[in-house]
Amino acid sequence: MKTHELQVRVRYAETDQMGVVYHGNYAQYFEMGRVEWLRNIGISYKWMEENGVMLPVVSLNMNYKKPARYDDILTIKTIFKSQRSVKIEFDYEIYNQQMELLTIASSVLVFVDKKTGRPTAAPEYVVAKLLEL
Repeated sequence: MKTHELQVRVRYAETDQMGVVYHGNYAQYFEMGRVEWLRNIGISYKWMEENGVMLPVVSLNMNYKKPARYDDILTIKTIFKSQRSVKIEFDYEIYNQQMELLTIASSVLVFVDKKTGRPTAAPEYVVAKLLEL
């Protein structure tokens, strides 16, 4: 499963006075999509962190096509792009209920050893799951 889709409804608190999703909230949408993508291939962020591996975002690029609005039902499409050494990359697409493309994005995350705070090779259990895709 290289792609996973998640649906969320835009909450009032995520919008500005115009009823448009505030741009800073998109990072949370992408995180939700990424966490569920990983969960669906059998990897839990929580378990990974409890076992000494963190996965911080080191790069996030977004391109807004159309605004998401209060009460829209958004489809967050998370696409696995690649995994090399210490990095894992994802692409994202967000659609509204009319399936209009609203936003595209990409992110790079780095596997980090929780004890040292230094980048580390992707754990074997992650590599094994990715090889199954």
